[in-house]
Amino acid sequence: MTWQTPLLRVDPLLADPATRIIVCCGSGGVGKTTTAAALGVRAAEQGRRVVVLTIDPARRLAQSMGLTELDNTPRRVEGIDESAGGRLDAMMLDMKRTFDEVVLNNADPARAKAILENPFYQSLSAGFAGTQEYMAMEKLGQLRARDEWDLIVVDTPPSRSALDFLDAPKRLGSFLDGKFIKLLMAPAKAGGRAGMLFLNAGMSMMTGALNKVVGAHLLRDVQTFVAAMDTMFGGFRKRADATYRLLQAPGTAFLVVAAPERDALREASYFVERLAAETMPLAGLVLNRVHGSGAAQLTAERALSAAEQLEDLAAEEEDEGRAEDGTGAAGGTGDGAEDAAGDGAAAEDAATDGATVSGAAVDGQELSPESLAAGLLRLHAERMQVVERERRTRDRFASLHPEVPVAEVAALPGDVHDLAGLRTVGERLADGRPAVT
Repeated sequence: MTWQTPLLRVDPLLADPATRIIVCCGSGGVGKTTTAAALGVRAAEQGRRVVVLTIDPARRLAQSMGLTELDNTPRRVEGIDESAGGRLDAMMLDMKRTFDEVVLNNADPARAKAILENPFYQSLSAGFAGTQEYMAMEKLGQLRARDEWDLIVVDTPPSRSALDFLDAPKRLGSFLDGKFIKLLMAPAKAGGRAGMLFLNAGMSMMTGALNKVVGAHLLRDVQTFVAAMDTMFGGFRKRADATYRLLQAPGTAFLVVAAPERDALREASYFVERLAAETMPLAGLVLNRVHGSGAAQLTAERALSAAEQLEDLAAEEEDEGRAEDGTGAAGGTGDGAEDAAGDGAAAEDAATDGATVSGAAVDGQELSPESLAAGLLRLHAERMQVVERERRTRDRFASLHPEVPVAEVAALPGDVHDLAGLRTVGERLADGRPAVT
């Protein structure tokens, strides 16, 4: 059974002035960065003032937008058609720099200097689990407060699990709200050998969080860090909660990005359920790299059957040629395979995914028309098997979430590396129709 799902209409979402934040989320390797960039380009060329915030450490976004580099400051993207009044900026999150900015903006110069030079802080800001996701929310809140752009597109971190984007800020906020940190200070306040014993007993609970900060200076570094940041702990939780409420607001739209693969769609299903539980606005599912065929009426079974008939016919003619001492000519296709061979020729473009056949010879050996047609039919059969496998995976997701609108983006023959490629992705995303009808 093929499930009918509502179509995700991207252009009305981008054009709606009430849409202020679009969050592209999903597991790693499903095309979140490309989707976010394509949405940014399309929205800007339709008249929106857009900034794309990427947390992906890869440089593909900068390259595709023609920028030599991206950093923690939004940069203007050249080559965008601004005739409709829009513009596009892009930036890449610098986790540590964002953390430093938070400290500098919320502490007096002397206190800020003490914090920034503290070894415990340097470890925390550079590698603590959840810091990247937390700082992504900090930066999102900063961009929204500036009110310089009417649309912010967020490419979420390439976490092992897409759910980390929602979970990690709360975990880090809990760590920084003062309770756990102040527990570390208790031994120092108690003093003496008993205090050190208490600290050693508690260290086993926090080894994972502090595995980069060890040695004789640990207690002193923690004391200095807590003393300097004592007045800031509540602010971390307050800002995290404020940004979380911003993500729940009507002006925010989540797009779950996935590929038509079992693991990616399972992760997408978890995320859809989590967004519902957190009452966060889900716009729909973007399904990237969907394969299709220009000759979907020719099934894999028919193509393989026709290929076998043509290969048998080619073998017979080869035997006849040898019997005639090589003077026999290649014959026709035969009645049984003639129609299917015609279908195979029609399927050539889809089966080869844009490749062209430049000759009828392989390794210097001339191929008969029958052998060439049989090879194309087998390629088409492989493509149709992929199409069918993706359809089953897609239907499984739709059966669990029939209310979620879906936009399918047909697979491209190559990587996206420039604005033209991003425009193509945006067009396919806006179309959103299934690759196979």
